Amino acid sequence: MPIRVLDIFCGAGGSSAGASLAGAEIIGGIDAWNLAADTFGDNFKSARVWNRHLKPNSEPPKVLMEGSVDLLLASPECTNHSPAKGSKPRCEESRATAHYVLNFARTLRPRWIVIENVVQMRTWSGYERMMAGLKRAGYVIKEQKLEAADFGVPQTRRRLFLICDRDREPPDIKPPGCRPRTAEDVVDLRGSWPSKPLYSDRRAGPTIERAERGIRALGKGVPFLIVYYGSDGSGGWQRLDRPLRTLTTLDRFGLVTWEGSEPLLRMLQVDELKRAMGFPPGYRFERGSRRDKIMMLGNGVCPPVMARITEALAHR
Repeated sequence: MPIRVLDIFCGAGGSSAGASLAGAEIIGGIDAWNLAADTFGDNFKSARVWNRHLKPNSEPPKVLMEGSVDLLLASPECTNHSPAKGSKPRCEESRATAHYVLNFARTLRPRWIVIENVVQMRTWSGYERMMAGLKRAGYVIKEQKLEAADFGVPQTRRRLFLICDRDREPPDIKPPGCRPRTAEDVVDLRGSWPSKPLYSDRRAGPTIERAERGIRALGKGVPFLIVYYGSDGSGGWQRLDRPLRTLTTLDRFGLVTWEGSEPLLRMLQVDELKRAMGFPPGYRFERGSRRDKIMMLGNGVCPPVMARITEALAHR
């Protein structure tokens, strides 16, 4: 009998996509954003989807009861833990959404819980209290920092996973030893989407500077990526023979290609970013604007990582 999964703070369903790849049955998802909840429903037709904002006293939907869920997946709001927030003030109410997992744990008593978030969650003042609550609910917890690129995802994306088991010590999650994948596996170099000349009166100066750094390093005729929004140690560009840098909720990657000796530039498209997250072919992102879709992807969990975790749990 397959593991039955409930996914709270499910977003567009990255965690559930991974669990499904491992053979689990997705019975439900809960998310506050209607577009994300609808996208989840588009991809998991047999699951119940609840579009609701969880609160400190929120209980599981009444249709769910003790024993109906084997694995609870949760990706609480991460923006106010993430360094991408910069120096802006942190919202403690947002951070506290992680505590809401405890209500579901106490009521549903699933065998397993997996909580995913940015690594910086460990520095949150409420982190130890959340851990203590899970332990009081009967769970043994293993903290693991997993790098998506080690699991065949063509992106560097390091995340914290709290793997909780009611019956025994949770397993160590080991990478599968697969071939590393790179940005070249993601981007479409066939010209399927239109590009515009790099040198244009409308092009921002810093954008041209990033591209010119890449051209100087690689030479003319070699395609590469430029990286908007965020400082890095590589001059705002990257080669295609390395994994894509971490996707965020912003449209931040541009592809430089060539038409003869003329450099062209376009932004990466949603289909390319889906591949960069490791979503399976055919996974549907049809709701909302381009910006909405990129936000859903940037907030997501890489399915191959959750597939590996689910497989490890199922074989315990």
